[in-house]
Amino acid sequence: MRGSPASALQIPARLRISASSSKMFLKGLTIGFSIAAPVGPIGLLCIRRSLADGILAGLMTGLGAATADAVYGCIAGFGLTALSNFLVREKFWLGLFGGIFLCWLAYRIIISKPPAQSAEAGSPGLLSAFGSTFLLTLANPLTILSFAAVFAGFGLGTRGETDYGAAWRLVAGVFTGSALWWLLLSGGVGLVRARLGTSMLRSINWVSGGVILAFGLYSIGRLFLEPR
Repeated sequence: MRGSPASALQIPARLRISASSSKMFLKGLTIGFSIAAPVGPIGLLCIRRSLADGILAGLMTGLGAATADAVYGCIAGFGLTALSNFLVREKFWLGLFGGIFLCWLAYRIIISKPPAQSAEAGSPGLLSAFGSTFLLTLANPLTILSFAAVFAGFGLGTRGETDYGAAWRLVAGVFTGSALWWLLLSGGVGLVRARLGTSMLRSINWVSGGVILAFGLYSIGRLFLEPR
């Protein structure tokens, strides 16, 4: 016996909801991958740690940044305007912390010895690798504005109009896309780790440390040059 017309329409409706959910997740995945892919100080840290400490250390470095991106995505996507406004208002001090932290990391990288040179030289720890890039990414609250613009384009994050299910799927996609990039980067770099000699690793420390130091000094200098 055939069901009623109403019940016959239930399956297509569910399929439409499922397709919409998948589409929102895939959009977030594309956004997350695109945000993570450009090589900056976080990318250099991931490359350097993958070479010096192994693939897992490099991956945890990237996941710290991906988690911070997801946090800012939640703030933008769920319309947490009070928290967003506070972070943007304190962007000078957060940016100053981030710039100084970058300079400190650069100093540690430049003076560090390749693992083959020192038995006591090893990984700074997976939690440390994760936490350092998590804090560095959080120290750039203007990221919220980028996410707010993206989420607004999908009709999310506006007061009283937030679709929390769609926001969760978009944030999950952003995190997954970012994590996918860091997995590819750390895995690819880790494959050539065993082929590099001590002198090459030392040169990589100097170059990556110098570039990260330049990023840190630029970040600090920009804070004092821009009108507050």
